[in-house]
Amino acid sequence: MRAAAAKKLKDIKFVMLDVDGVLTDGSIIIGSDATEYKSFSVKDGTGITLGRYAGLKFGIISGRYSKVIEYRAAELKCEAVYQDVQEKIKAYDDFRKKSGYGDAEICFVGDEIIDVPVMEKCGFSAAPADAVKQAKDAADYICGALGGKGAVREVVELILNAQGLMQKAVNRYLRHEK
Repeated sequence: MRAAAAKKLKDIKFVMLDVDGVLTDGSIIIGSDATEYKSFSVKDGTGITLGRYAGLKFGIISGRYSKVIEYRAAELKCEAVYQDVQEKIKAYDDFRKKSGYGDAEICFVGDEIIDVPVMEKCGFSAAPADAVKQAKDAADYICGALGGKGAVREVVELILNAQGLMQKAVNRYLRHEK
């Protein structure tokens, strides 16, 4: 990672995530009763918990709507959830206006073309290892991990290490603090 990109990590206060291809491997499983299923990584969930223990906040912007996303977002204590959003930059701008966060304070993790406008505007952007070329080209950082397989955890740890908060987060996690 370039020094300029690493420097951006110090200002991050909010991490906004895509779902399909970032929090999941991009697979969408639909049962015969039309119930949608998604598989989420426990590693990513733990990474988000570590981030919260260090004071980071989290949110989701997804191009699809799914009750599964509502459930997982509640589990992860996401502060903002936008679903069924075809122009993610509009949801991003709405979030910024409502929350008061500046671009430099927001990290976005995306994997698809639809994510690129947000990736280009936010303070720090990352893409899983299996993201499409356009997302990788827009990213400040390309993860070693795949989407749904620890990429979010990797990004959270980058932020916490850059801010000197990793050990504090681990200590709080191990004490099961809320």
